[in-house]
Amino acid sequence: MTPKMVRTVTMPTWTSLLALLLLTPPATGASPSDTCRPMMFEGMGYALCEVDLGQDLRLWLRDTDGATIGTFSRLKSTAETEGKRLVFAMNAGMYHPDRSPVGLYVENGEELAPLVHSRGGGNFGLAPNGVFCITKDSFAVIETGRFERNRPDCLFATQSGPMLVIDGELHPRFLEKSDSTYIRNGVGVSADGKHAVFAISDGAVNFHTFARLFRDALDMPQALYFDGSVSRLYAPELDRDDLGFPLGPMIGLVAPN
Repeated sequence: MTPKMVRTVTMPTWTSLLALLLLTPPATGASPSDTCRPMMFEGMGYALCEVDLGQDLRLWLRDTDGATIGTFSRLKSTAETEGKRLVFAMNAGMYHPDRSPVGLYVENGEELAPLVHSRGGGNFGLAPNGVFCITKDSFAVIETGRFERNRPDCLFATQSGPMLVIDGELHPRFLEKSDSTYIRNGVGVSADGKHAVFAISDGAVNFHTFARLFRDALDMPQALYFDGSVSRLYAPELDRDDLGFPLGPMIGLVAPN
């Protein structure tokens, strides 16, 4: 009877297993970073992009030649000239037909449009409105009157309106059953000023619902509306590159290539 061949098996050591894990490339389709993510709130889908203080978040209006950037594709190209990639971007404040900002706009510490104090028509004039400000030490959403009385040293700032959440309370003029619904986007800031969340709805919502997203679901004591109907998002993590007419001010997070 022919003897069977016996194969000696050497069990891998812990160090060899660890080396194998370190050397094995991640599978295709591995989870992306969590800067942007989807979220459901009261039956409506939203896209959220979250930023911590210290990341390279900026407002953008014009390129180095002075031309209004206007589109996500041009914004990507502008970032690439600095050796950066665009992580996400969205429209960030209302603008005139020539795409200049309606209210205060500060970029790289330079004020390019002044603070608007008076009430007016439209959503911007639905007082109180406010300012989203980035300083070297914090993010802030500040009601316009407070901002005017104690103006911080903003590296970047954009004025828009209305305020969505003020000191943990919804804007007093929002109606829960309002039938004025649009795709809307805005920003909320954490109580410590170290964290900002940018949100855009997947479908049409009213102000009351959109504000409650920031207050109740995201625990943001201050939040500001950016715009509606023209609201758009660039977020490759979510396969989003929304198309539409050229924009005015945009907010964008960049990172090294």
